[in-house]
Amino acid sequence: MKLNILERFRNTQEKIEERTKYIGRGKYGRVLRMARKPNSEEYTKTLQITGLGIVLLGGLGFLIFWIWTTAPDFFGDLFGF
Repeated sequence: MKLNILERFRNTQEKIEERTKYIGRGKYGRVLRMARKPNSEEYTKTLQITGLGIVLLGGLGFLIFWIWTTAPDFFGDLFGF
């Protein structure tokens, strides 16, 4: 029984090692080799653009919420219902 379990673990480990053996050599490996750490200027630009996007999306969401909550009262007063 013990031998069977050990053989199963060994076979599983060999399968995993076989799958991961070629990770750095395929089409994705080329991308990983070309990747590098951004310098401080690139990081700052990315941070600014991301922050601006978050602020714009938040503002748009707030504007939609505000219109959604005030429009029924506005049109109710305008048309008298």
